[in-house]
Amino acid sequence: MTDTEALFRFVQLELPWALGPADGRYVVRGHAGEPAFILVLRTLGAPQRRLLGRRRTRAAAPEPPPAPVLTARATLVAARPLEGPGERWLAGADLEVEADRAVGVLNAVLHAHRIAAADPSVRPVTRAQALVVRVGVGAGEQVADGRWARAVEVPPARARGRRESVLRPQERLAAILGARDVALACEDLALRAREDADAGRWREAAFQLRVALEAAIAELQPWSGQGDLEARIAALREQRQAVGRIANAALEGGLDDEQIARADAVLGQVEAALRARTQVAMG
Repeated sequence: MTDTEALFRFVQLELPWALGPADGRYVVRGHAGEPAFILVLRTLGAPQRRLLGRRRTRAAAPEPPPAPVLTARATLVAARPLEGPGERWLAGADLEVEADRAVGVLNAVLHAHRIAAADPSVRPVTRAQALVVRVGVGAGEQVADGRWARAVEVPPARARGRRESVLRPQERLAAILGARDVALACEDLALRAREDADAGRWREAAFQLRVALEAAIAELQPWSGQGDLEARIAALREQRQAVGRIANAALEGGLDDEQIARADAVLGQVEAALRARTQVAMG
């Protein structure tokens, strides 16, 4: 690499499963169709497959070694070169912001692939799931080949909340598996709505929210006499018309800022009511 060669910023993630799209380079376009990023996908360490001969069952060893798994590498390269020295940009960059932005772009690609392939098994990724996250700079072809001029590893995403809140999901899981609690349909619907909302897919979030709201009102009813759930359910009922209007608006096109803010607030109410029910059910 020469001193005058243009450098590009990049974020690279390695994840322990196949992401979905085929290996290759993908142009991610932004405003007015201008290229914003080049996404390079590559499979590493894929287990060897035998294509010849019939597949037959065979005896399993009593203490088998771990089966080899593939690793997917996703490198998101900015389409425009840096204007100044790469070292200066890297020294001043907010690495966590860069990593989170890259995860958002990668998830948008995965969502598009999910739709294009009609494959519901394709799932979004989080920074916490990555084996390693690197942020750096390098020449165009250099970065596309998985190399760089300078890069640093981003620390793992920090756990949010106190230790008690981290342990709570394990307690809930044990309660569900032990038939002491139930998983409600509205919980899954609310999670889907939140996933769409966090990704900025507010039309989809509005559709999910309408169903999640109705399911929550119905499913929370058996606990209405406990804690403050009766008041929470009543408050959710008051949002039916507003959520219906937002969902109808989503059918016709995008939502404006006021509708998005209202949808986000109502989704927060649903989530808070579900947390309150869990606290009641878990004692």
